[in-house]
Amino acid sequence: MPLWDSHDARDLVCNGMSKTPPNLTNLPPEVQAYVAAQTAELSELKQAFLGSSLGHATVQKRLKDEMASVDAALSAERTAHARAIQNRDTIIADLRLQLHGHNKHRFGSKSESSAQLALELILEELEIEQAVETDDEPSDAEAKPPRTPRKRKPFPKGLKRVQKTITPSDACTDCGGSFKVLGTDVMEELEYVPGHYIVNQIGRPRLACTCCEAVVQAEMPSRPIPKSFVGPALMAHILCCKYGYHLPLYRQSQMFANEGIDLSGSLMAGWVGKCTKLLERVSDAICDHVFEAQAIFMDDTTVKLLQKGNGKGKNKTKTARLWVYARKEDTWASGAPPAVWYQFSTSREAEHPSKHLESYEGYAHADAYAGYNDAYRTGRVKEMACMAHVRREFFDLYESTKLPVAGEAVLRIKKLYDVETQARFLPPAERVALRQEYAKPIFDDLEVWLKEQLGKISSKTPLAKAIKYALARLPKARPYLDHGFLELDNNTAERAVRPVAVGRKNYLFMGSEAGGKSAAIAYTLIETAKMNKVNPEAWLAWVLERIQDHQANRINDLMPWAYQDMIDAKNAEAEAKDAA
Repeated sequence: MPLWDSHDARDLVCNGMSKTPPNLTNLPPEVQAYVAAQTAELSELKQAFLGSSLGHATVQKRLKDEMASVDAALSAERTAHARAIQNRDTIIADLRLQLHGHNKHRFGSKSESSAQLALELILEELEIEQAVETDDEPSDAEAKPPRTPRKRKPFPKGLKRVQKTITPSDACTDCGGSFKVLGTDVMEELEYVPGHYIVNQIGRPRLACTCCEAVVQAEMPSRPIPKSFVGPALMAHILCCKYGYHLPLYRQSQMFANEGIDLSGSLMAGWVGKCTKLLERVSDAICDHVFEAQAIFMDDTTVKLLQKGNGKGKNKTKTARLWVYARKEDTWASGAPPAVWYQFSTSREAEHPSKHLESYEGYAHADAYAGYNDAYRTGRVKEMACMAHVRREFFDLYESTKLPVAGEAVLRIKKLYDVETQARFLPPAERVALRQEYAKPIFDDLEVWLKEQLGKISSKTPLAKAIKYALARLPKARPYLDHGFLELDNNTAERAVRPVAVGRKNYLFMGSEAGGKSAAIAYTLIETAKMNKVNPEAWLAWVLERIQDHQANRINDLMPWAYQDMIDAKNAEAEAKDAA
């Protein structure tokens, strides 16, 4: 351990050795020279020591400043790195969500996955194998108690019955005597006879009077398409095959060819165009019926429209639209028949729904498409948001990322649908009372909870986007709590869009704008008939048979529900006669 520390050395150098040396005159010369040399050396040492101390302080200050700048740079780098990680996580979540949506669109829902399909096929094979094994008679040891036979629904009375009688022999094999009938056991077997076509030969004899020799002839009955050889039932069949069962005309042409009938696709296309033009009056009457409702459901979907190349290359397609406006009131015991009206447009501009809705006054269930805003601004059309769209945002997010908040949102929205299950088919007043008591607290709590969750997360995440969408739509969905004729979602319109989505996968595109308008008319008629549980092919054949001569002011007599009332009345009359 040193005899003194650095502070002592500093004091010695700076204080003790800085004093003036004592009088050296009495010392020998060599001693005086030695003392002077030592004093000079100490002075130099003092200057060096003081310089090093001042330099050390400067270095310390400089190091401290440099460390502070390094810390600031590291903090900024950490902040930037955290922001980059957050942005990366946001992008990954977005990409996962998009990938989940693409996979779902391409491959269907998970319930229709290949594993599920394989399981269904295995079960099907096991059922077939079990059915084969049951053909063998079981032994007494393996005998099972008799199973109660399953009651099947009887075959429709309108099906043609072909009677076949099986007898063991014409005479008794014991004595040769004849038989008398004691009773008959009848078993009904369902069989299929391939469809067939007939040719109607309509003769119009010219008749001459035997007295005055005047010549008369009956007029040709009106036909759906004048000067054509297509009958009403065949025309209805072609329309339903194309727009109801999604069979393009060229495939139908191949099916006719299998029966030896030459009907080209272009010929049938001309028939479809003329026939839908004739049926446009019925479509317009359905439109009037839809817009008489207090609340409608509306949506749109894409279709491809062919654009000819004008000699500059191959034909191209552009994206066009089919708009859907539906009425369905059975959920609140209205009694008005359901109906759906389709319209075609070459674009998705806001002018199209504004034109379609120019005569409507009431509520409209719809998604968040901004093109409807012009109609809402008129005040005649009141917006009713769709909670199914809100739920779908959270459901897709939960399926792709398994975020607990998204799952909780889905469960909260499910509680609203549980209330709607109880309210279905009740009168409007009872629906409102039920919703006010049970649904309103859930609805209010959902809105408060979503606002709380939004404040806890970054605003750029997919979850934040879903919450913002929900908070924007909830105030516009609230009217359903006060009106019993409103629904919680827009699923009626989405169901009406599905036939178009299935059809475009088969016919790929609309050949022209006129073809798009024809498709809209055909979809209107066929889907409205389906909504009323009316056979569209039979109804269209009935309409085409009489529409040429039908009065325009009585077009409502041709509606599918009027046709069904007529059929029901005939069946009731026939049953009454059979009972008598």
